[in-house]
Amino acid sequence: MKSELTPREIVKELDAYIIGQTKAKKAVAIALRNRWRRQHVEGAIKEEIMPNNIILIGPTGVGKTEIARRLSNLARAPFLKVEASKFTEVGYVGRDVESIIRDLTNISVNLVKSERIEEVNEQAVKMANARILDILLPPRENKRNRDETAADSPDDQLQRTREKFREMLQAGTLDNRVIEITVQKVGMPVMQVFGPAGMEEMGLNLTEMLGSAFPKKKKVQKATVVEARKIFIEEEAEKLIDMDRIIQEAVRRVEELGIVFVDEIDKIASSHGESGHGPDVSREGVQRDILPIVEGSNVQTKFGVVKTDHILFIAAGAFHMTKPSDLIPELQGRFPIRVEMDSLGKEEFIKILTNPRNALIKQYAALLKTEGVELSIDEEAVAEIAQIAVEVNDKIENIGARRLHTILTTLLEDLLFTVPDSAIKEVKITKKVVEEKLTEIIRDRDLSRYIL
Repeated sequence: MKSELTPREIVKELDAYIIGQTKAKKAVAIALRNRWRRQHVEGAIKEEIMPNNIILIGPTGVGKTEIARRLSNLARAPFLKVEASKFTEVGYVGRDVESIIRDLTNISVNLVKSERIEEVNEQAVKMANARILDILLPPRENKRNRDETAADSPDDQLQRTREKFREMLQAGTLDNRVIEITVQKVGMPVMQVFGPAGMEEMGLNLTEMLGSAFPKKKKVQKATVVEARKIFIEEEAEKLIDMDRIIQEAVRRVEELGIVFVDEIDKIASSHGESGHGPDVSREGVQRDILPIVEGSNVQTKFGVVKTDHILFIAAGAFHMTKPSDLIPELQGRFPIRVEMDSLGKEEFIKILTNPRNALIKQYAALLKTEGVELSIDEEAVAEIAQIAVEVNDKIENIGARRLHTILTTLLEDLLFTVPDSAIKEVKITKKVVEEKLTEIIRDRDLSRYIL
């Protein structure tokens, strides 16, 4: 994370996309800043500072998952979002929870690798251009006598020609020229490993071992200079970076700065405190498997052992059918910070429709602009849409801000269908249009159950 990003600035960044939920934003901002603070702590106490894991509790559609999405952009650190319902207890068919750390490590390796490639990119471009020059104008073998001194030797002419070609290459004049290039053909045996948890890691290692056993084949293909440059830059960059150092740094980042967002954690809680039968057996098993990772343990990955002691875990769940207290006590204790998410009302819906950078109305306006149509929705119409969303949520099922998607889609359905075939250039949605379109659907409760 950027060292200058304070908790206040983190909240400000989140405010650009998420309306309300001040408590959740503050908790997340403090947790992120504490990662940076711990990095600057000196002495043995540094190892004793454990992250305060957070659990976000609130109904669907209030912004829990959106906070996770935006955090991944703010935290310049390995970040992984997973759904708890995707995992199964060890011994059952499915993914085991240790794959969370393996996936996080893979993300970290790719993150560090892309940074290193960016650092050597300038050098890789020069080397790629030199390779293209050699194809366009192969260097001549020097068979002339070294003592021969000609005023204008063929070597000098060749050098001048190469310089001209280099200038043309840099200017982009030769970009569309087709050349023949030799690239490595990836001829790996197709493998799929089925078996108990953790076997996917073994499958990857076997594939790598067999891949190194088979000789790398080369093939000649035709490509434009632009395409060839991209291929050569990748190849040259791979030669310039040190993968051992990248893996070492990636593992360090996972251990010191890693963040895991566990969504739908309520789906692995045993309902009504019952356990021992049905799906609850696997649910409690997943909780027990997650526990050592959250507490701190060593996980074997293909890049080495990763310690999870200082990885920050943020969990989120709606808890409609269950309560946070239905989680096993040990797991509850590992999420000391609990944040209740606020339900959304009319005022929040109005802001969601208009304020964020990715506001729904802005999205539909951008889509229609591609057809040459200017879309505008006046303030009264926005207020009416927000009011309808509140009413439908109260009458049928409260799905929060997601209700706005269904209402706006229904409202603009005819317009989106007819616009390409009509000469409409400007559309203004008023309160009257909203009422005409949606009032009947809202009155008919059975109809609104299926449409909205």
